[in-house]
Amino acid sequence: MANPTQLHVLTAPILLFLFLLSPPGKVSSVGINYGTLGNNLPSPKRVAQLLQSTLIDKVKIYDSNPEILEAFSNTGIDLIVAVENQHVANISSDTSAADEWFSSRVVPFIPATSIVAIAVGNEYLTTDDSQLNPNALVQAMQNLHAVLLARGLDRKIKVTTPHSMAILASSFPPSASTFAATLMPTMTTIVGFLADTGAPFMVNAYPYFAYRNNPSTVNLEYALLGNATGVHDPKGYVYNNMLDAQIDAIRSAIVALGYGNRTIQITVSESGWPSKGDAGDIAATPQNAKTYNTRLIERAQSGKGTPMRPKDQIEVFVFALFNENKKEGDASERNFGILNGDGSKVYDVDLSCQFCSNGGSTFGFGEKLSGIARGPSVWCVAKPHADEKVLQAVLDFCCGPGGVDCREVYESGDCFEPNKLLAHASYAMNSYYQMHGRNYWNCDFKGTGLVTFGDPSYGRCKYPQQ
Repeated sequence: MANPTQLHVLTAPILLFLFLLSPPGKVSSVGINYGTLGNNLPSPKRVAQLLQSTLIDKVKIYDSNPEILEAFSNTGIDLIVAVENQHVANISSDTSAADEWFSSRVVPFIPATSIVAIAVGNEYLTTDDSQLNPNALVQAMQNLHAVLLARGLDRKIKVTTPHSMAILASSFPPSASTFAATLMPTMTTIVGFLADTGAPFMVNAYPYFAYRNNPSTVNLEYALLGNATGVHDPKGYVYNNMLDAQIDAIRSAIVALGYGNRTIQITVSESGWPSKGDAGDIAATPQNAKTYNTRLIERAQSGKGTPMRPKDQIEVFVFALFNENKKEGDASERNFGILNGDGSKVYDVDLSCQFCSNGGSTFGFGEKLSGIARGPSVWCVAKPHADEKVLQAVLDFCCGPGGVDCREVYESGDCFEPNKLLAHASYAMNSYYQMHGRNYWNCDFKGTGLVTFGDPSYGRCKYPQQ
């Protein structure tokens, strides 16, 4: 980064011009699924505060719980909300029904809560419920998009639907995969809709199930994202882990529909590994869960593509944040969480983030989190994955036309170390935020800032507050 002692001061009009013409580039991020089927889980407010101290910057939920939507307001964390399967038919009936759902479930919370997508149903096309109509799914998606379009929100909020891998006729070899014949008409319409609206194709991909069901034929390291020897596809692609093969199988099925020349991002909307299962489940162990999710998080942060599309960036949502003791099914279904209901770690996985909103505290509900100052104590810091070009422009602005005294981040200042753009920008952003009355819009900075209740001060570096 540029040394703050050599800041190039931009005039406000030039800065605005830069922001308008040079929006933040796409950066690697880590998402997580936040399920609530448990009677021992912490409040949504505590969950939101916890996640602000981590690398997590996107959260996917399975409904539109107003308490959760309120809890994540002004956190800088993006939210994906959902239409439950049983409500899809009603929303599909007409646009007025979709508008009523959106008006009551989403509108009261935006823009303070950053809602970026609506997931219509969950694995809707492959559920065992014979009452669910594939045409209703398509129509519900179209109706919700029409509502967003009418409100001018279609670029901010995307409409999509998460699928299971069962939508494929087969997943290997990846280059030959197609959608199941019975789903072909529906998938053609859905893929076309996603291409036209710029929404991601969501897939819930679990190498765990492939290994658990076939431990004698599936290599454990391959399922755990770490088989260096590789699995070969007839078209020459070499796969070092099963998740990449699953993603490319989806890509091949999309291409087979004739959409190979359209831009359709694939998002892994769920992937994880349970730490406990029923008797005889040799796959579900704490060590395997730790290995898989650690590698999954590293993969999400890497920004790497797949053998078929090496330049693609794959967004990943870890499943899941909590063990949910009220989930139906076998024991593994209740043990996919990184955390127990009381907030303790099921196993050690590192999601901590220095200079995030809680000052880099340890991931989990420790004493530091439970002691967060409330009420008037509030600060503004930079998002951990913020685009560096925008952060540099923010730093230049705050320390120039913004009027911030940035001497503390100069080489002799108490906040110079660590000499990192993220740290220096956080200090400057907070100073500007405090100067201007701590309104949430004074901590936006083109989407790179977030408001926090956790004091980001460290050592001799003290972040000012109003």
